[in-house]
Amino acid sequence: MAQPLATVDESPSSSPSSSSTSSSTFGTAPTALAGAPLIHRRGRWIDGWDPQDEAQWSAVGRAIARRNLALSIFAEFLGFAVWALWSIVVPQLPAAGFDLSVDQMFWLIALPSLVGATLRIPYTFAVPLFGGRNWTIVSALLLLIPTISLAVVVQEPGTSFGVLLGVAALAGVGGGNFASSMANISFFYPEKEKGRALGLNAAGGNVGTAAVQLAVPLVIGAGAALSLERAGLMFVPLAILAAVLAWRWMDNLSHAKSDPRSYGVAARARHTWVISFIYIGTFGSFIGFSGAFPTLLKGTFPEVTATVAFLGALVGSVARPLGGILADRLGGARVTIAAFAVMAAGVVSAIFALRSHSFGAFLASFLVLFVATGAGNGSVYRMIPAVFRHGATDAEDRVRRARAAAGCLGIAGAVGAFGGFLIPRGFAVSTSLTGNIQAALWVIVSLYAVMAFVTWAVYSRRGSAFGDTVI
Repeated sequence: MAQPLATVDESPSSSPSSSSTSSSTFGTAPTALAGAPLIHRRGRWIDGWDPQDEAQWSAVGRAIARRNLALSIFAEFLGFAVWALWSIVVPQLPAAGFDLSVDQMFWLIALPSLVGATLRIPYTFAVPLFGGRNWTIVSALLLLIPTISLAVVVQEPGTSFGVLLGVAALAGVGGGNFASSMANISFFYPEKEKGRALGLNAAGGNVGTAAVQLAVPLVIGAGAALSLERAGLMFVPLAILAAVLAWRWMDNLSHAKSDPRSYGVAARARHTWVISFIYIGTFGSFIGFSGAFPTLLKGTFPEVTATVAFLGALVGSVARPLGGILADRLGGARVTIAAFAVMAAGVVSAIFALRSHSFGAFLASFLVLFVATGAGNGSVYRMIPAVFRHGATDAEDRVRRARAAAGCLGIAGAVGAFGGFLIPRGFAVSTSLTGNIQAALWVIVSLYAVMAFVTWAVYSRRGSAFGDTVI
């Protein structure tokens, strides 16, 4: 039976007329609509949200969810851009008069990834605690701290390395945005459309890494002199815009509640840590190589503009949804194993390109590597629900396994991001000990082989616990 979409204004002056006005403000007509009623409260809170109610979803839910998804992608895009900001600023520091060693430069690239990875789990809990719309506003405004701080410190070449390191660490808040954005959007969509929505959200955020590596060199180089402070200042109006858009058009869902027990259940599951290890190889490689790529290009091929570095993060971002689609058809484990094989081949090819000092071969090798990391990101995320769903015995067991899968998504996302710290630090150690990064690259190839073997042995091998099930 059709029921009206209720809109409640809790202000003291609430009246029938003000209720109707509020409905128009939220973009929903105060007419009878199919499905369970939605109640809009002050602060853009929505009660009664149920995306599994097909009547409600088709009548009003889909439009609301799409609006929130679009704004969430924009906010997450900026978060990734700020997270990756130092990856493109660091190669420009010597030209601005900063005297930094190779080890110090890789520290400045690596530390934002370490902080961002650490913030991912608390950011996940922020959405149920404060509301998705409210936390999007806060997290967008928090981006002002690392961007304005960067603009200040890069104007003085005498700034100590410790201060630079502290400001670089602030950029880690952008890395936390991914977790809160994904958690928020997951509450808006029904199960049958959740994968696509989360894939778009993740890919849209990842593109921020490519965008910053393309735009920043153009902005800071415009004019007669290098102006590094513009790298931070250019994001100030964008962060404010994201906060205003979220304040004006995003929504909080009252039913979006966190389940800390899901993390406890997931933490006790062996597969959580196996998958987290695998995800270090895929997402960790994406974020780690994205951060280091501009510095590698600047140091190895100084005759080439570092602007081309954006291509790596771009193809990796675009390939992420493709990996999920292939995983749906062929199985996540199979696609992940193939991704590791291609990643290893790309790294080996890059090593030989370095030896021959061939920029074309080096760039092509890394683009192949980035495509494989993106596809691997999508396939690993597809594996998680399949792994935890396997072997469920009854309804109660399915609920418990679904809770564990949700916790695994959060834990794996955080652990995988630590690869963004490990890869630049590996390059720094390799350069200090051998004079180049080739030793680190060979270690990475070996790790890919181990990760591919683990994926096969646990999730794809005949005779394993999963038998002939396609994971």
